[in-house]
Order: sequence, then C-alpha cells, then structure tokens
Amino acid sequence: MLTFLRSILFSTVGKVIALLLLVVIAIAFALGDITNLGGGGGTSGGALVEVGGRKVTEAEVRSRLDDALARARQQQPALDMAQFVALGGYDQVLDDIVNRTVLEEYADEHGMAVSKAAIDGEIAGAREFADPLTGQFSQRAFDQFLQQQRLTADQIRADIRQGTLARWVASPAVGVVRGATYVSNQLALPYASQLLERRKGSVGYVPISAIAPGAAPTDAELTAFYNRNLARFTLPERRVIRYAVVRPDQFAESAKATEAEIAAAYKQDAAKYAPSTRRTLVQVIVADQSAANALAAKIKGGATMAAAAQGAGLQPSTIADAQKESFARASSPQIADAAFAAAQGGVVGPLRSPLGWHIVRVEKIEQVAGKTLDQVRGEIAAAVTQRKEAEALNGLRGRIDSAIAGNATFDEAVADAKLKAEVSPPLFGDGRTQESAAAATPTPPDPVLAQIAQAGFAMQASDDPQLVPLGQDGSFALVKTDRVIAAAPRPLAEVREAAAAGFIRDRQLQAARKVAMAVLADVNKGTPIADAMKKTGLALPPLQPLDAARGDLARAGMQIPPPVRLMFSMAARKAKMTEAPQGGGYWVVWLDAIQPGDASNDKALVAQTRAGLTQVVGAEYLEQFVAAARKAVGVKRDDAAIARLKAQLGGQSTGGN
Repeated sequence: MLTFLRSILFSTVGKVIALLLLVVIAIAFALGDITNLGGGGGTSGGALVEVGGRKVTEAEVRSRLDDALARARQQQPALDMAQFVALGGYDQVLDDIVNRTVLEEYADEHGMAVSKAAIDGEIAGAREFADPLTGQFSQRAFDQFLQQQRLTADQIRADIRQGTLARWVASPAVGVVRGATYVSNQLALPYASQLLERRKGSVGYVPISAIAPGAAPTDAELTAFYNRNLARFTLPERRVIRYAVVRPDQFAESAKATEAEIAAAYKQDAAKYAPSTRRTLVQVIVADQSAANALAAKIKGGATMAAAAQGAGLQPSTIADAQKESFARASSPQIADAAFAAAQGGVVGPLRSPLGWHIVRVEKIEQVAGKTLDQVRGEIAAAVTQRKEAEALNGLRGRIDSAIAGNATFDEAVADAKLKAEVSPPLFGDGRTQESAAAATPTPPDPVLAQIAQAGFAMQASDDPQLVPLGQDGSFALVKTDRVIAAAPRPLAEVREAAAAGFIRDRQLQAARKVAMAVLADVNKGTPIADAMKKTGLALPPLQPLDAARGDLARAGMQIPPPVRLMFSMAARKAKMTEAPQGGGYWVVWLDAIQPGDASNDKALVAQTRAGLTQVVGAEYLEQFVAAARKAVGVKRDDAAIARLKAQLGGQSTGGN
C-alpha cells in the first residue's frame, strides 16, 4: 500500500498519507502478536510516559526493544541496538507501547473486561505454546517460553488482557481501514489520471571513474579521514557462543530396529499389508430424491454418467483408487458397502447421506496383492528406527530441559547428557566470522552455525542456556552466550589500505559533484544538456533517454532507478542532480516534457485507485481515533528522560545524568 501511494505522488500529500499508514502499522504491530509478549506491566525504572493512571517505565521500554530487535534480527542478523535505534526502532516501539496502553485505559474507563476463560483460550490457541508434534497446547512449551523470555505467567496473562482490550477498542476503526469507507469515482479520477501521466527527458552521468585519483593521501590526511569515518571501519558486535548439537543420527546404533520390533510392527499393521481392493468410482450427488431417481434411471438405462449429469446441470466427480474406509467417511457406511459390493460397471443408488442422494458407478476394480514380511522388512525397519531415534531425541531434550529448569549450568547439562561442547569463534549475527565476511569471495555461513548465532544474539551472557531447534528432523542445540565483543572500529594500521582507497574515492566523489553542479548550472541557464556534458572535457558516458509513465513506477515498486524517481518530482524544462548509489558519482536529470494523463475512459484503473484511496482514508480515521483516545485518557511524556534513554541505547553520550 505504501508503495502504491509513493508511486502516485512524490508530494507533501503523499508524505502525510504515508504517516497515516505508519500509524496503522504501529497499532497493528501492538495488537495481537503473541511474540510481542515481554516485560508487560513492569514497574521498575523511572516513568517515561504516564497514560492516565498508568506508567510506561524505562524497564518496560528496554524489554520491548529487546524483543523487537530479536524479531528484526531474523531478517537482518547483523543488526545491533544502536543501528535499530538509528533506524527509528526506539521511537516506533515507544509509540506502540503508549498506543496500546492508551487503548487499554480507554477500554477500562468504558467498562470493558476480559474474562479469565478468554485469556485461557488465547494461551491455549497460541502456536508458540503448542507441542510441535500434536499441535495442542503444551505446558512444557509454555514453561520454556516463559524461561526464554524471562517472564511469568501473570505477565503473559496481563499482556494478553491488554492486547485484547486494545483490539476491541480499535476494531471499529480497523473495520473502516479494511474497506468500510466510501471514496467516489470523482475523487479517485484525478489520482488515477496521474498514473497515466508520462514524462520524457534525459540523464547524464558523471562517474567517479572519470575523475583522476590524484596523489596518495599523506599520513595526516589519512588519519583525519579515518577519524571522520570511524563508522566505515567499525566491526559490528560479535559473540563467542558455546554450544552442543544433538542430531537423530547420534542414536543410529542404539535405535536400530530388532527382528522382534519389525515383526511386531508388521503384525500391528496387518491390515495395511493384507490383500485389498481399490476401485475407481464416479458419483453424482443430488439434493432432491425425485431428481436422483430420474437421473439414476437414465444411467442404468445406458446413458453415460457424464451425459446424464450434464443434462441435469450437474458435474460428476471421480474418486481414483478409492478405499472402502475412506469412502465410507466421505459418504456413509451404507453407500460404501453397496459401492464395494457392486461389480465393475455397476450403478448403485440413489442412496442417502447427509450431503444428499448419491448415485455411484464402479468404473474400475483393482485387486492389490498383499505383502509378506520379507517384502516390507526394509521399509518397516527404517520406520521403526526413525521412531526410536525420535523418541531418544525427545527424551534427551526433555532431560536437558529439566536440568536447565533446575538451574543446571551449561557445563553441567552437557556433562549429564554426555554431549560434546564446542566454542565458536567470534561470530556476527548471521553466523559469519570476520575472516569469512572480509574474504574476496564471501561464502555463506554454515546453516547450523547461523541458527546458533541467531540464538546467541537473542541472549545475554548472564542468561541461562537455551535449547534451540535446528531443523525439520528434530535436531537441536544447547546454546549459551559466552562472551560479547562490542562493536568497535578496527585500528587504522589494520585498515590502512582500505582507508586510503576510501580517501581517494571520497576525493573523486567531491570532484564529480563539482562537475555535476557545473553541468546543472549550465543546463538551467539554457545550455542543452549534451553540450553541457561535453563542456566538462571529461570522458563521460553518453546521455540516456528517460521516458516513463507514473503508473510504471507503481508497477516497479521500490525497484525504481533514482533518475526516474527524480524526474517525477521536477518541473518541465528544468534539471536536477542526485547522487548515484554507493557513491559511484552523480546523475544530472533533464525533464523535457510532461504529458498529462486522463483516466476518464479507464474504468478499471479508476476502480483500482479508488480501492487504494479507500484504505488511505480509513487509515486517517484510525489515526484520528487513536489521537482522540490519547486526549481523552491523558498522556504525559518526560521528553528529557525519553531522549536520555534513546541516546544511551544508540551509543551516544548524554552529557551527564
């Protein structure tokens, strides 16, 4: 949706709409995501915000930020807290907490209450608390979640109560966002017409490769450049992680199937290996008995099932390789008995089931021979071995889990389970080492080590060890963060070559900017862009034509070349410049002409635009509702405390208390 709107307008209106949608995203983020649970209701630390009679504390914000960062690291493993704060994570999380608390307080003031049974239902239905094998609520999974998140059951229940109340309060406005708002065709037409607007121009490029590199930097210049650009040479946070991996194949020898187990499994599944009959059935289900009788008479009289059904406006269904038990469940035992007693080509029915009146024709009968124990010995042995490996794996996992719950250390749990403990080299959040990340040909991290690193970055060094699943086969690892190596710049001596290259590249970029600004000035004074580029005296790439409709931008989403994006924010017969990605140089864009669009005769485009605008208008309603609730409840912010905590988390000096 945001992409759709960005593509419609690069204007103040577009920015306002985007802000409104961010409000929706923020509230949706705060409502009903069980993984958001963590630290709710905490009272320690100073109050950053007071919402009615409730306080949003520093401890609660820190806890929520840790949770949000852990989720963000699933997409960007190398992300650290300072980067997360710089990207707006701190402000977003704080607003989420405040909005959620506002809606809860508003609900309380209007007499809304969440019953214990409703909260129990939410807990029982949460996938995070389900047994991975049965899908049902698991007390062990629940207790594990509490331990991993450092929560109590009361905090979970309070958080669910808060989220449920917030959902109830916001649901009328959310309903508006989901499409209850009406936008007329007249309102949508100008926006749809803008999608058809076409712009033509050209773009010139001043790459840094066209600029002479110049002399190597002096020591003083290099030191000053290094100090100005410490972030370029800073290694992200790394962690040393202790771990022990458990895989099913570790039990391969002890889990081998015995002859007695194979024989017992064959006997238990005797029906599976006994001779059987499979049939291909074609059936029609008719709601009315009279119509069913007439249809059956036609089929028994020689008409094909397909022709007779088509004449009645029905479509027959074919059931290939039907087995009696499954067919009985889909129809009824009586119908299955009749269908499996009939000869090939026979027609059964009409017979009644809860679905209606069935007419069944036996198209094909196949006799499936039984299988002896010798024929299926290998198949049964593999299944028995796999089951025993899974049982041994789950048993060991349960013992380790109990040991951790009993405050066993990593070393004690490893020794008791007779596992092999390993220590990783310093790892980034995605599982790479400094050496592999800096290699000329970067190699992806080991998949197992990547999952272990992700778990290690979600923990603190003081946390208890945790069990981490590693794959679909039941493998897991016991993980403990051993040491945290804070993000820090590498010494200049280690990065001298890279710093010198960066210095020269920056010098070239600054020179390219001066050239591009001179071209820009000439073009805006009336010089044709081709002549202005030639005037530089540099060996520059040839001009490239630009020709695009605004709707092309919408279809391209975020994959829009910067010169094209810039062209749609310009006035005709003007030039602008923009920097190329990765500091590769500068583009100078000339917009020659704007051809207005007219969607008056494009009903489909108007309807599509209208649907998008409906969502935007609904978003504004929701934003207004939350603002009104904040005003009614009363929100007081301690801006100094908020800024101080943000600076601390972002790695900045606060200049005092």
